Amino acid sequence: MKSRGEEHHGVAGEFPHRYRGKGRESAARVGEEANARQVQKAEQRTSGEIRVFVEHRCRYVNAIDRAVEIFENLQMHKTKLRNAVIVYVATKDRQLAVYGDEGIHQKVGNEYWANEVVKMINAFNRDNIAEGIAQCVKNIGEALSTHFPYDSNTDKNELPDDIIFGR
Repeated sequence: MKSRGEEHHGVAGEFPHRYRGKGRESAARVGEEANARQVQKAEQRTSGEIRVFVEHRCRYVNAIDRAVEIFENLQMHKTKLRNAVIVYVATKDRQLAVYGDEGIHQKVGNEYWANEVVKMINAFNRDNIAEGIAQCVKNIGEALSTHFPYDSNTDKNELPDDIIFGR
């Protein structure tokens, strides 16, 4: 049986053992550097929504399953145009995933998510998790603005922009 994440909408990956981040301090550093301002900036040109979730350990073998769980727990699937995206990183387990709802997934497909995961892994290979997350958020914002441009008459910020830190 396929997991929900394998059926559609996203891609997971792992980054190398070279990453030297340690504990809560690393998670906080990631949050400070790739902060909510980057999400806000990315969302200024689109009706789409982006969330970033960082934690130490992934509860599942495949990070996409955890990303889907978080996506649903945060009720990201309730956006009007189904155009929300979550960027998920488990620092100690060196796992990550990018998962997009139906609306944006139908526009960009799995190849787009796979490319974003590869780009994040490349940044993480250089021990720069914050840069990888920030660039991914920027790229997703550009894709969302292409397919779901901002309309000042109808758009509202449907989800908070803060980065979420799990355990």
